[in-house]
Amino acid sequence: MSHNDRQMNGQHRPNSILDQFELPPAKKSKQRLAWLRTAWRESWEEGGFLHQRWEEIGQARHASWHEVAIWIKTAALFGGLSLIVLMLNAASDIASATLKGLSDVPATSASDGSGLWGTVDHPVRVFLADQAAHLSVAPAALYAFWQLTGLLGLVGGFFGNAGARIAWLLFGIGSLAMIWSTAPAGGRAAATGLAALMWALASIFALRGLTLRPIVHNHPPQYQFNPALHLHATIPAPTPAGDDHGDNIHPLQR
Repeated sequence: MSHNDRQMNGQHRPNSILDQFELPPAKKSKQRLAWLRTAWRESWEEGGFLHQRWEEIGQARHASWHEVAIWIKTAALFGGLSLIVLMLNAASDIASATLKGLSDVPATSASDGSGLWGTVDHPVRVFLADQAAHLSVAPAALYAFWQLTGLLGLVGGFFGNAGARIAWLLFGIGSLAMIWSTAPAGGRAAATGLAALMWALASIFALRGLTLRPIVHNHPPQYQFNPALHLHATIPAPTPAGDDHGDNIHPLQR
């Protein structure tokens, strides 16, 4: 046995670098933290990964969509799609809760036809209840959908949404048709006329800012034509004094 392989104090003495003990876990964690700090600092230096990404973000504010970095486009599209999904999910929950709340109101027993509003509302309830008997839907659900359509058309039309205004017009026409077909024969014209007046008054808010006059935009032409006549004439160059060679001498002097 060599001198290096002898037992010293009951312990084996290493004879090469491979036989060295591994570093303690505390020193390993310190080395990893030091490496992470160094990598983080170098990535923010000029030419580093994070520094380049930050420069691309700053340039994206003044660049067009085609000049923006691909990773920014991908993140924007993914975020936009996620936002749309969340908005649709929230809108569906709100619409379901609204329809459920409106469906709790009975379709026919809530109004007995008395009063101005009852004269307009009761025929609609009766018409929807009669039609629901031939459909696989509850009368309260039809009435709730009718109410929700009118509410969305009124609010959306007030803010200038074109689709909401179309829905508001269809809501009013359909309501007048239902009232005309269900109201008593003796007061059919009065009930329909009263509903038309109420719809016209509500249209002041739903069709706010709508005008039937055409909008004319007078913009100056981008290119202006200015006719002009240009004459190009060639003027002969003067002949030097020493180059006439007797061509300009009077015939009597020859």
